[in-house]
Amino acid sequence: MLWILLTAIEKILKHSKINKINYLEAENILLIHSAIISEIGGSHGVRDIERVGGIIAHPQQFVFGKEVRKGIFEKAAAYGHDIIKYHPFIDGNKRTGMTSMAVFLELNGYRLEVKEGMIEKMAISIIIDKLEIPDIASWLQKWSKKKN
Repeated sequence: MLWILLTAIEKILKHSKINKINYLEAENILLIHSAIISEIGGSHGVRDIERVGGIIAHPQQFVFGKEVRKGIFEKAAAYGHDIIKYHPFIDGNKRTGMTSMAVFLELNGYRLEVKEGMIEKMAISIIIDKLEIPDIASWLQKWSKKKN
């Protein structure tokens, strides 16, 4: 799974604009999904491409001139929450959501460092416990380290 993450980061950085925050684009999330399905298994395919567009817009959204999702961890959480909750893919939504959060954090100077099994447990908690973005952001912040 690590090579999937590293490959996705490398491809995203090649196409990334040099901004204060490096956001994921639809192509990035589609690439992450495809790599995960190819490596781990499942069904390729997008159920709702328009939903993917909404997912990439959410972390960048402003309302009345103010950011809706403030800070790197809330922005990362928005990707994961929306992919897991809204199921834009035929299969692999939890895996894609969790990996997208990790890739976004990597692109912005953080590394998610969790114990074995915690990623899967968190993905399930997002669904079963109906975790919201601030809850996911707190978890990400707790388990992330600033890269040197």
